[in-house]
This record gives sequence, structure tokens and C-alpha cells, in this order.
Amino acid sequence: MQTTMMNVPLSLNHLLERAGRLFKSTEIVSRLPDKSLRRHRYADIYRRTRALGSALQGLGLKKGDRVATLCWNHHAHLESYFGIPAAGGVMHTLNLRLAPEEIGWIAGDAQDRFLIVDDVLLPLYEKFRHLYPFEKVIVFPFSGAPVPAGFTDYEALLVGADADGFTYAPHDENDPVAMCYTSGTTGRSKGVVYSHRSTVLHSLVACLPDFCGVRGTDVVLPVTPMFHANSWGMPYIAVMVGAKLVFPGPHLHPDDLLGLMTQEPPTLALGVPTIWLSLIQTYDASLKPGSPNAGRWRLPQGMRSLVGGAAVPEALIRAFDAHGIWIMQGWGMTETSPVGTLSYLTAALKDASRDEKYRRAATAGVPVPLVELRTRGDDGQDQPWDGQSVGELQVRGPFITGGYHEVGSPADKFTDDGWLRTGDVASVDELGYMRIADRTKDLIKSGGEWISSVDLENALMAHPAVAEAAVIAIPDEKWSERPLACVALKPGEQVTPDELNALLLTKNFAKWQLPERYEFIDAVPRTSTGKFWKLKLRERFPR
Repeated sequence: MQTTMMNVPLSLNHLLERAGRLFKSTEIVSRLPDKSLRRHRYADIYRRTRALGSALQGLGLKKGDRVATLCWNHHAHLESYFGIPAAGGVMHTLNLRLAPEEIGWIAGDAQDRFLIVDDVLLPLYEKFRHLYPFEKVIVFPFSGAPVPAGFTDYEALLVGADADGFTYAPHDENDPVAMCYTSGTTGRSKGVVYSHRSTVLHSLVACLPDFCGVRGTDVVLPVTPMFHANSWGMPYIAVMVGAKLVFPGPHLHPDDLLGLMTQEPPTLALGVPTIWLSLIQTYDASLKPGSPNAGRWRLPQGMRSLVGGAAVPEALIRAFDAHGIWIMQGWGMTETSPVGTLSYLTAALKDASRDEKYRRAATAGVPVPLVELRTRGDDGQDQPWDGQSVGELQVRGPFITGGYHEVGSPADKFTDDGWLRTGDVASVDELGYMRIADRTKDLIKSGGEWISSVDLENALMAHPAVAEAAVIAIPDEKWSERPLACVALKPGEQVTPDELNALLLTKNFAKWQLPERYEFIDAVPRTSTGKFWKLKLRERFPR
């Protein structure tokens, strides 16, 4: 058959070259440990990234070798995103919020050869260094302090490298560029490996106007950790279009983020719901008469916010919209690169009421291009898209993983016809909007009927006194399981279980669906990625 188009492989190297040629003057801002800001231009990052690739090759890096990173969000981590695969290696982001024993196990499972680590994280490294011997530990002097003896200085390594003479390692578009381990909430973490092809396709799809809609004129604040699902792909997307990046470093407290937003106003910010919830509560508290923070911060008008990692309560969307900021939530997993769905208003909702638009915004949204989804019932049949019928969410597409590092494609994670079994239970309505009903392990079965913990949590967090809420199942002799609501209140607020139940009844919950009891706690425990850690609540409240 006659050839149609050039067979040019998709490559991250093209994105780096594009940025170095077209966006030389665009800024990349990093917040340092002392909260000062360091500024680079894409021209600087382009040269530094090539120097990193050259230095790694000089250290003997071979094609396919894993190079781990243990870093906060900053410019040097961005250089690793592109410099490691440029040299032929595979960037492996280590989750710095995991227990040291888990980090050490993951590094060993990945067989990482080198480690790039922030100097401020060396105390964490010391806690697991006995578990896995890296061949070389390269320390980025994030704080500006001298690099301790016995380690390789990242900056000195770059100064001594030949950026001009660097040659990209030969590669195929299906060669690996990065890997990230799953959260491991139901067992050992598993490694997901991304390719040049999958990463470029994901970047192209995610930045489409109806989805992330990233433009070269944007100022992007990625609060999402660069060690988790590659920061939702945003570093790749921003470099591809030449957007300004503002990295928060280790400062993720609401006060710090609000200060950074005031100093370097973003047009697009990314974060998990728990951080955004505390941020808006802190900001609203500053507006109250007599607040010590009165006039201290400004929320950027018109900022778009991409929020994911857990279900976003409608109340949170309304709270930000009151300040002229629209939250777009999405659904995804480490296995999906990670964007699988995003909630935007399709043409069918152009004339919908404001309440209906809020309701749709509180769903996980519609599948992005190239991603297919289905919900499978217990009978093995696809559930209808009627907004009511629920089933296990399954997905497939060119940036959905086909297997796990050293594990393959186990039957409990993949169907016989090659779809990823997500472990989420969901419904899809007639317009294609997907709603996560729960994780399979978090559904509550009471008297033979299912109760969604997610729906209860979102409704409870609509109460003005509630800061956050998580619902778990507790055993019951009569009904098998009943819901227990763990509620954290805002400072100075009080509310009774009867008042919360009255709210739930107005949200169309039946009496039998109401929590069996309430436990008022200081805060809901979180996983390393900021999600509610219900396992800890089950351990605390077994009955």
C-alpha cells in the first residue's frame, strides 16, 4: 500500500527542542525552602536539561536505566523530566510522603541506578539508604547550602557537562521515559511505565480547549506533586505550549499558597480537593471582620482550577465560583497517565440552569479523546448510560497502561479483552458524564442495598460548619454494614448529628441511608497523595 504520512516517532525530545527554540524568554519560577523565588527562562532550562543528559551519559547511564528522583516541585525536577529520558534513561519519581521502608522497597523493585535528591530531603534518604544501594546519589542544593561530602553535587555536575555537544539517545516512540508507582492502598505498590508515545499523546489530548485548555499565555501553578502521576502531565503540557510555570517547592500550607498566588498570580492552578478545601476556608476566614489576615491575600480573578485525586464536593465548586474561580474536576489514575475524564460544560448544557451546571461540574466528567470507558455489572454486561445503573469502571486507550513493571497484566487488574479494571464503581448518564459512586472497597452494603460513601461525604461537606467528612462501613448484626460518618468541623463551629441528618434528608437521602452514628475528629487522615485514608479510620473505628 502507498505510504501516506511520514513515519516520525513521537518524542519528548521534540517538546524540549521546541521550548528551547520558541519560548526562550518565558519564565519558570521556583519557590525555595527559604520562600524566596528563583527565576529561570526556558532558554536556561533548555541548556541545563541538555547538560543533565550529557552528565548522566558521562556517568555511564545506559538505555533503559532507571534514575530516581526524590524532589519537591521546582525547576531542577523539571530538568529531570526531560533530561533523564533525553539521555536514554527512565525517570522514576519517588513519593517522598511514603514511609521510608516503602520508598526503599519501591527503589529496589524498580532497580533504580542513580538518585537525584533535594538536599532538604537528605534526612529522609538517610532513613532508607540501608534498604537499597544506589550507584550514585546526586544532591540538588535546593536550600543553597554546600552539598555534604560523599555525594555528587547536581550543580557542579551540570557545570562540568557538555550541553552543546550533547546527543539525544536513539529511541523508539514506545521506549519508556518515566515510571510511577501506584498508591498501594490495597496491596504492594505497582510500577506504571510511560512511553514517549503515551506521554506526547496524553499531553496533546489534555491541553485541548474543552479540557485543561493550556495556552502559551497561561501562568500555571502545579500544586500537584511532581512525584505523583507525573504531576498530572502538566510539566510536559506546559513545556509543549511554552506556558509560564510557578513551582511552590515544599510550601503547600494554605497561607503559603495564597501568598504565592498573590505574588505570582496564576491563570491555571492544579491541586487535590483537600488542599483546595483548606485554601478556600483560610481565604474566606481572612475576609471576616477583625481577621489578622485581612487584606493579606488576593485570589486571582478568572483563574481556572483543575482539581482531582478524589471527588470534588459541589459545595467546594460553589465556594470558589463565588470568588470568580471555576473548578474543573477530573478523574484518573497512575495507570491512565493520569487524565481519563474531565468535567466541562458540553454544548448540550449551554442553556442549562446554574444549579444544573453545578451538578454536572460535580461529576467526574466525560472521557477525554482517545479514552474509552464502560461500566460492567456483576453479570458481566455493560451497564446502560442512564445516570443510575452502576458497575465497575473499565477503561482503555493509547495512554492507559497495558501492564505493570515486573508484574505484567494480572486478571484482577485487566479483563480478558484488554480493558483496565479501575476498582472504581461508577455510573454514566445519557450525555456521557461519569459519576464515581465509590471505590469497590468503600461501598457500604446495608440490608442488601448499596450506599455510596462518596455521596454522603459530599453532602455532609456542604454544611457550613463542616471542614471535611469521610464515611466508612462498620459491621452490623442486622443489616451487615452501616455507614459511620467521621466529621471534622471548622474552627469554632458546632453541629449535632441531628442537624447533619436533617441536611442529608434535604439532599434526597432516604432515612435508611443516613449514618448510623457520627464521630467528630480533628482531621481526616490522608494518604501520601492527599486522599482521605479510610483504612486508618477503619482501624480507629472498627465498630
